Amino acid sequence: MPTVARNIVDTLVASGVKRVYGIPGDSLNGFTDALRVNPQLEWVHVRHEEAASFAASGEAALTGELAVCAGSCGPGNLHLINGLFDAQRSRVPVLAIAAQIPSDEIGSNYFQETHPTELFRDCSVYVENVSSAEQMPRLLRIAMREAIEKRGVAVLVIPGDVGLADIDAAAEEVRAYPSHMIPADSQIEAAAKALNKGKKTTILAGAGTEGAYDELLAIAEKLQAPIVHTMRGKEFVEPDNPYDVGMTGLLGFSSGYAALKDCDTLLMLGTDLPYQQFYPEDATVIQVDVRGSQIGRRTKVDIPLVGTVADTVEALLPKIKANRSSTHLKSLTKHYQRTRKDLDELATPSKRTIHPQYLTRLLDEMADDDAVFIPDVGSPVVWAARYLTMNGKRRLIGSFSHGSMANALSQSVGVQSAFEDRQTIALAGDGGLAMLLGELITLTQNKLPVKTVVYNNSSLNFVELEMKAAGFVTFGTDLDNPDFSTIAEAVGIKGFRVEKSKDLPKVVKEFLAYPGPAVLDVVTERQELSMPPSITVEQAKGFALYAIRTVLSGKGDELIDLARTNIRQLF
Repeated sequence: MPTVARNIVDTLVASGVKRVYGIPGDSLNGFTDALRVNPQLEWVHVRHEEAASFAASGEAALTGELAVCAGSCGPGNLHLINGLFDAQRSRVPVLAIAAQIPSDEIGSNYFQETHPTELFRDCSVYVENVSSAEQMPRLLRIAMREAIEKRGVAVLVIPGDVGLADIDAAAEEVRAYPSHMIPADSQIEAAAKALNKGKKTTILAGAGTEGAYDELLAIAEKLQAPIVHTMRGKEFVEPDNPYDVGMTGLLGFSSGYAALKDCDTLLMLGTDLPYQQFYPEDATVIQVDVRGSQIGRRTKVDIPLVGTVADTVEALLPKIKANRSSTHLKSLTKHYQRTRKDLDELATPSKRTIHPQYLTRLLDEMADDDAVFIPDVGSPVVWAARYLTMNGKRRLIGSFSHGSMANALSQSVGVQSAFEDRQTIALAGDGGLAMLLGELITLTQNKLPVKTVVYNNSSLNFVELEMKAAGFVTFGTDLDNPDFSTIAEAVGIKGFRVEKSKDLPKVVKEFLAYPGPAVLDVVTERQELSMPPSITVEQAKGFALYAIRTVLSGKGDELIDLARTNIRQLF
């Protein structure tokens, strides 16, 4: 008779799950032993449970399928929480097995006791405690279905003794099935009427446009509308798109900002852009989202459409009048071309230092056509947004909604595990890499050929920018970094280091061509400013106040470095 743990493993295998990320522990013994006797489910041993949940998040983001991580009782599963928050906010399906202390000790303040059902409630669509062996198969089935259908995190809390109990139950198959969702005819009619009335229509497209590329271009053509994309929408919207005018938001382009602010009609397609200040102030807003609860969260919506993007656009297209004026579109595409030219001029070599724009442009030019890029939160996300080119085969994932440091390397573990032969490039900040540095050993132990690029500017660079914009003298952001290439060599990874622009092209080529895991440590310009698409009065005041305070604090040389580095962005 199989154990509860064996039934879990067999059900995961029957449902197409290929691997589990985690660290062993005594409360997980039943589960890891069940993995040992069923080699169809791989155990990917990481060095920190946070990396396990980020790896599962990365795999689920790329495959769209259920990914699994596990943590032992108390501190073990508690470490999962940050990566699970990322998966939940990115709306990718992840199942977490959270082991618990012995059943008869719960509530006694036993060694390592926590209350996982409470801890994980805020980062899950489903969390439940398995209190008996008989209960488990049904709860596992419910948890998997909740994660798959609601696109989020499900957590099963299982005491170690329950996992070891015998059970008379067969493995079950739980998988996702495609479906269509279309708004009511009355809402389609109302939206078509508003779109036909609009003179300057702009489309804001997000991650919900995945799989709807043809429909997106078709409606943009009929509306003669520029398309602004979000960070999570970049990989689905940008490829070979004549209507794309760049991003908006804090990482965006001035052309994207203008396209939203200048429109009289806004069509939001599968997006949840959180920054209210970037939406138009006086426009008719139509929002399409498969989750009706998301509609109207960011701006006032006149016509809500609950449905999948592809199906909803397909229903709208026959009702939209053609032969519209292209003035709005032409104006914004020209604006985008100017913006793109200005940005490209910044991605050039320098005699004095290495600009991060130049590094990112070289990576973009030399990476594989189907490479997966995973930037750390902070300045690497800015450079990825502006200098990586999406072509329909490449992927770009990250902690774009949760905004956690240390996601790049840890998510690459999941991506490379799922796609052994696909080039996976982690764009790591020096602070982010140091935070989960032990995961370099995970790469060597699991023979994962991840390419890790370190933007080594010896600072928490994006935090410094936020401080400057708010008028604060930078403080507590210095990083006394080692030579990361030497650390890589010490753990069995090929290390490269570049300090001069002239050496960068050759080394980037060698780095990307290396057959195993590799680390490229690039000393980049610390004072590089990632300018937002629109400078507010408050930000301008903040920078002025920062300059005054910096001089008064005796750090005036920092202002000189800042001006010298960024004068090319201003003139």
